[in-house]
Formats: sequence, structure tokens, C-alpha cells
Amino acid sequence: MHTKNESPLVLVDGSSYLFRAFHGLPPLTNSKGMDTGAIYGVVNMLRSLVNDYTPSHMVVVFDAKGKTFRDDIYPEYKANRPPMPNELRGQIEPLHKIVEAMGFSMIVEPGVEADDVIGTLARQASEQGINCVISTGDKDMAQLVTEHVTLINTMTRSAMDIPGVVEKFGVPAELIIDYLALKGDKVDNIPGVPGVGDKSAVAMLNGIGGIHEIYENLDKIAELDFRGAKTMGKKMAEYKEQALLSYELATIATELDLKLDLDAFTLDPMDKPVLRDMFADLEFKRWLSEVSDADTLAQASASQSTSTPTAQAVNEQSASPKALAIDTSKYSTVYSQSDFDALVNKIKSAEFYAIDTETTSLDYMQAEIVGLSFSFVDQSAYYVPVAHDYPGAPEQLDRNAVLQTLKPLLEDIAPKKIGQHIKYDKNVLANYDIALQGILCDTMLASYVLNSTATRHDMDSLSLKYLGHKTISFEEIAGKGAKQITFNQIDLDIAAKYAAEDADITLRLYLAISELLKEQSGLSELLNEIEVPLSSVLATMEQTGVLIDSQQLAQQSQDLAKRIVELETQVHELAGESFNLGSTKQLQNILFEKLGLPIKKKTPKGAPSTSEEVLQELALEYELPALIMQYRGLTKLKNTYTDKLPRMINHRTNRVHTSYHQAVTATGRLSSTDPNLQNIPIRTSEGRQVRQAFIARDGYTVVAADYSQIELRIMAHLSKDEGLLNAFANGLDVHKATAAEVFGESLDEVTDNQRRSAKAINFGLIYGMSAFGLGKQLNISRNDAQAYMDKYFVRYPGVLDYMETTRAFAKEHGYVTTVFDRRLYLPDIKATNGARRAGAERAAINAPMQGTAADIIKKAMIAVSKWMQQLENKNDVAMIMQVHDELVFEIKNEKVEEYVDIINGLMENCVNLDVPLVVEAGTGKNWDEAH
Repeated sequence: MHTKNESPLVLVDGSSYLFRAFHGLPPLTNSKGMDTGAIYGVVNMLRSLVNDYTPSHMVVVFDAKGKTFRDDIYPEYKANRPPMPNELRGQIEPLHKIVEAMGFSMIVEPGVEADDVIGTLARQASEQGINCVISTGDKDMAQLVTEHVTLINTMTRSAMDIPGVVEKFGVPAELIIDYLALKGDKVDNIPGVPGVGDKSAVAMLNGIGGIHEIYENLDKIAELDFRGAKTMGKKMAEYKEQALLSYELATIATELDLKLDLDAFTLDPMDKPVLRDMFADLEFKRWLSEVSDADTLAQASASQSTSTPTAQAVNEQSASPKALAIDTSKYSTVYSQSDFDALVNKIKSAEFYAIDTETTSLDYMQAEIVGLSFSFVDQSAYYVPVAHDYPGAPEQLDRNAVLQTLKPLLEDIAPKKIGQHIKYDKNVLANYDIALQGILCDTMLASYVLNSTATRHDMDSLSLKYLGHKTISFEEIAGKGAKQITFNQIDLDIAAKYAAEDADITLRLYLAISELLKEQSGLSELLNEIEVPLSSVLATMEQTGVLIDSQQLAQQSQDLAKRIVELETQVHELAGESFNLGSTKQLQNILFEKLGLPIKKKTPKGAPSTSEEVLQELALEYELPALIMQYRGLTKLKNTYTDKLPRMINHRTNRVHTSYHQAVTATGRLSSTDPNLQNIPIRTSEGRQVRQAFIARDGYTVVAADYSQIELRIMAHLSKDEGLLNAFANGLDVHKATAAEVFGESLDEVTDNQRRSAKAINFGLIYGMSAFGLGKQLNISRNDAQAYMDKYFVRYPGVLDYMETTRAFAKEHGYVTTVFDRRLYLPDIKATNGARRAGAERAAINAPMQGTAADIIKKAMIAVSKWMQQLENKNDVAMIMQVHDELVFEIKNEKVEEYVDIINGLMENCVNLDVPLVVEAGTGKNWDEAH
């Protein structure tokens, strides 16, 4: 028999946590638009419970559909509660499946509430001397607390025992029903007695006794010490029937026809295949990783472990991956020259192979090669260690000799090479004077082109998604944080398996994702003709780097520091006190409590927001938020750029080398880090000063070539609107032309204010701006803004038709496309939450334009790079930066005029649209002058 000394029986109020997770956590959806936040919250709570209590017996109880006996007693019971939101309703069935697959017993009893099931089981457990933990957030459950029954709130990690009930409510557990009956409960619409609150209820219960004793001694109420005691007896008498009804409604039924069957409540082993499918579908990647372990992988079929995945299998894997068994006996570590020679021969005879470098650093400019791994279609994989230098490390082949032998093979266009984030490997090899050529595919980019939002595109995530295989993570073999060691320090037996797996999985991913790409029109071409060639262009740009004037930046830092102190002083004077501008809580107190500024938006926890968006809105009317915005902007500029850039100069090249990322943004745009070149402000004088520190070397000029109004031109091309097409074809000022159309003026009569309004409309429509947003931007009424938009659509009907057609396509298919067939998936386009769905609809309009603009500049970079490679003197020009719709070059002074004409021509003619592309190029000693 179960005894008090064993782990407790855990009873979980699943419905309580379901509602709390849904309302208390930020909305969460997967890439298909399915709401998943409540599921995530409840599963997280269940995992936490198991970790805290290690229970041997546990049952999760949910409310059943339909009415309960309380509705028969009182039809208005819970009438205040709104209907269950659709976003929550759709999460119940998958949650139930997960709960059972996790090995927990589950009860859904019709006609009663989860509270009643839990109450009945808790009473039976208590009578048998079995310790019981009830996991709930429901205060009504306090009536169940006994010597053997404790409440636990997993969300707040707080427990409540017998003394805890008294501490929280002021009355013992046996009087909680009476307490609830007197007070009532607005949430459950239990009426209670009007005028009875916490203090009066506690006073009557402690002074007289339970509700039945109170009604036998109404005259004693006047003698009690609480406000209104003299008249409370009369009020209690008047509402006696309501009080007794409330008592009945608040009482948890503990005599249901249920049997406490401990054997049935024993935790079962997890059903990992079911959990793997569920977590993959819901996109709970961390938990998917945990259930995709070696035990699960061993269940894979023999056919999967010995053959290349078919297209059909890959399709299944992309939605619900089947585990792939990896035969590590085919992994080899190459120590001897003879084994290396055999590997070289295998490389030479392969049609294609996967390659991966293992290094000492993620910084491609600092990284040193520790080893190289290779994998082939027969699923063999090899690791060639060359620089593991920990004490007692086995003797390895000489790194220089290995690289010298591999150099002609790696620089040849055949056999073809496959990599995961191969741009990194290309950069690392460049440090050893090896120019990696013949790149067939980058699996990171292949996954990104297939669906940019479905998953992260690192190898661990891709392996789980497309192969159902959990890879060895770097942290598993190297440790975490400050104690993490570099790859050269890792034991070779461990390192070799990790490295060989990298190459093996990369090849398997190539075979799997390539099949999926072929099934979607244009995606293979997008990968092979844009993304893969571009990665080599970006690698060259990264290796080239950009020259920085560190002395100029040091002076800017001093100037910014002075201005920041001045702003802080001004803010404190306006606020009337000193406070920490970096403290959100203190800023909330100053803005909204002390100064009483209007609250524009709240955080998920209900506090007034001090976000950038809120401060921008407040800054239109109030000086203090405007100063705080300046303070934040200058502080960020100083910390991110003027202080940091000089420290990022590479000692070997004396230049700064950013990293460009192709697989981050949803729309196809490039991003950059260390430093982030995309975020240097251009509209502030301080931001432009930072750009002044980006300079050309002696004898060279900085040239910035920028596409003019490219997204508006793409809108004209996509919409086929005759008015817009004509405006661009005739070289008109498109904003002025739009103003003339909307306001019924001739071009010559259009005022600056009308042009400004037309510009706001042109760009606003691209970003899906509403009449409300346009009115706010132009400082006009919503009705006037709507009138402007209506006139716009009358004059440009093609634009309206395009917007409506695009929204409809997005809703039907879940994605939109660029001119070059890039698919831009919109996970929230079918979301039941209106705000998220509206955001996705706005994105559906903008994404094809932003994505096409991204594709165009990528094609331009490839075209310009090909031209540069054909130059007799390649040192005459270097492409050094890409920022938004702009390419930045360093060109030899005497070649500037000639090369600018060529670059402009290549950029303007890299694609054929229904409107001309226009490039504006500027020159200067620095980036700011050139832009």
C-alpha cells in the first residue's frame, strides 16, 4: 500500500492551468498559424511538476464539454465568463494527446468539474493516509487542504498547507466554502451576500462559526468588530437563500462515483514517437530534441537506415520527421598517410561530397583549422584531425601538408562540394590561401529557400526537422559558458564522432531538402542561381572588410558622452528628480504616475509600456519622452558603434570584417552582425558622423550606389497599374505624380504639402498602413485620410486589385511570392487572433516587394562580382558593404568615373521589370559623403 513516506500522489487541475497559460503567456503560433501557447504553458508546468516531485502516481484532470450539475442548480453559474476563444479551443485536443503520450493518466468526467474529480480523489487519498499534492491555480481548492493534502501553484512555485490557508485567507480550510459563499465569486458568478467582503467574512467566520452557525446567531454579528457590523445581520437575513445557494455552488463535490486506483495512475513510459510527431508539428524544438534520442532513433526502419530518403519520405519528414538511424561504424578517423591518401582518392572519384571544417573560433578571421571532415553518398564519413593539441593527444598528420594536398582539389570546380553554412568554411580556408570553388549546395540556404520561417536553419534544427535525428551538440562535448573549451582541446575520440556526424548529416540534408525544393516551382533555381553564388560574393566582401578611422570614432565617443550627460541632466530637471534612465520601472513611475502621461500601450504583464513606439507617440506632445528618445539613441550609438568599432579592427588587415547572414530575415533581405551595418542611423547628424568614419584607403574613393524608390517600382511592376507604370516610364517624380492624381491638380500646381501627403500614401500602402495610421502620420482625421486613400485607389485601381488578390492568395496558400518565385510564408495569415491575422495580411502586401527588392540587389551583387573578376587589375575596385538597397565600393581614384557607369549599368539591368530601375551613385572620401 502507498504510504506517507513515498512520493505523493499528484493531482493536476489541467483546466485551471490551461486557462492561466492561455491568458497569462504571450501568444505563440507555429509556422502554420496554429495557436500553441497554452499547450506550451501546460506542458511546461507538467514537466516542472515531475522535476520537483518525481511522482510515481499522477493524474491530469480536465473539464468535460457541456454543462455540470451546478448549471442545473443555478442557470447563471459562470454566466459572466465569455465563450472559450477559438484560439484556445483548438489547443485542447492536441494537449490531451500530449498529456497521455507523456505517460500521465487523464480524466475528463462529464457532468462535473475538474475540481470535483480532484476533490473526490483527494478525499479518498487523505482517508487512506496517502499524501497528495494538488497542482492548481484555483483558490476554491483551498477547501480540500488537510494534513495529507497540499496545494501547489506551479506557475508561481508557491505551496499552501494548513497554516498557509489561514495565512492567505484568514480562515482555516474547513471554513473556505463558507468564506466563498459569503463573499461570492465574480469569476464563477457565485452571488454571495452583497456588501460582504474579505474583512467582514473573516470576522463573522472567526467570531461566530460557519455559515449555518451564523444564521443561527444573526444577533451576534452586531457585536463583532468590523465596519458595518451593526446592519450586517439584517442584510444576511435578507439574502439567506442566496447565501445558502452560494454555499452549495462553492462546495467541491467529494463523493463522486470514482475509485482511487493507484495502479491506474502510475506514470507510464513516454510514447516518444507520438511526442516526436506532436512536438515537430507544434514546433517545440527543444522538447523535440529531447524525445529524438538514441532510443527513439533505434526504432527507425532498416530501409531508412540504409537508403537515401525518397521524396515522399522527405515530405513526411518535413511535417512529422521519421527518425533516421545513423550507422556510426561507417565513420573513420584518419591518422596515417596511407589512410589520408585513400581518402584523397575517394574525394577525386566522387561526383560530390560534403565538407566541414572544425576550428578554434566562430570568428572566421581568427579561426584556426583543427580538422576537416568529409562525407560521401555511401554514408561513409571521415575526420582528418590536424591540430588537437591537448596533453596526450594522439599523433596527427601535419596541417600544412594536409591543406597543401587538398588545395588543388578544393579549388577545382569538380567534384562539387556541399556544406552547412559553407561561407564560413570558405572564409576559414581563405586564411590558408585556399579559394574554395565548385560549391554545389549550402544546406542552410536550401532550408531557408524552402521555407524561411519554418525553423531555424542551423544543423541541429534541420536534422531534427528533416531527418528526425538529434545531432551531438557542441555544448555536449565542449561544455558551456566560461568553462567551454575550444575544439582543439576536445578528446579526439569524442571530437571525431562529432565532426564526422557534421559532414554525414550535411550530405543527408542535401539529399532530403533537394527533393523538396524540386517539387516547388522556381525554388531550386532561386537557390542555385542566387543564394549559393551570392554566398561566395559575400565571403569575398567579408574577407575584404572596410577601413575605419578609429581616431575619428574616439572623438565622436567623447562628444556623445558629453551630450548624453547633458540630456540626462535635462531629463532629471524636467522630471523634478534624479532617476535611472535605464530602469524601465523607474521610467514608468516618472512618466505615468508622477507626470500622469497617457498610457498608450501595456506590457503582457499589464504594466505601462515604455517601448520605442510608445515614446515616439508621446514625444509628439511631451518634451520628456522626446529627450529620453534622444538619450536612448545616442547611448546606443556610442555603445554599439563609436566605442565598439575600433575594438573590432583586425590586427592582420587593419580593417573591420562584418558577417553577412542570408538565412535570418523572413523576406530574403541580408542582415549583418559584428558590426551590424544595417542599423547605423542615417537621419540623425550623429549617425551620419559614424558613417564618416568608414573611409577609403589612400588613392581610393568610396562609392555608394543606391536603388531609387525600388519598392515603389516593384509595386508598379506587380500591380501592372497603368498610372504608376506611366509615371516611372516617363521619369516623373512619382510622389508628385500621385499628388496630382489624388488631389486633381496639374503637376506644376502640386504643393510641397500635397507631395508629402502623396509620399505618405505611396509608402504607407506598401506597408499596409490603415486610414487610421495614415491620418496619424499626416496629422489629419481618419475620415480625411480614408478619403485620400479612396481617391488613390480610384486613380490607381491596379494597386487595389493587386492588394486584394494578394491577400486572397495568401489566405488560400499561406504564402506569397516574389518576382523570382521566392516563397514568403505567413504563419499568422489564418490565425484566429484578429490582430495577428491583420498583421500577416499587411505583411502579405509588403513581403513580395521587400523580398523582390532583396532578390534584385542579390542578383546585382552577383553581376557586379562577375564583372570584377574579369578585370585585368582586380585591385582597382572592391565591393565592401551591402546595406538595404545600397552597394558600397572602394574604387581607385582614376577609375571612379568609368567604373561608376559600369556598376550603375549592371545594377539597373540585372533584371527586367515593367518599369526601369534607377541607380543613384555618389562618391566621397567616406561613406557619408558618398551616400
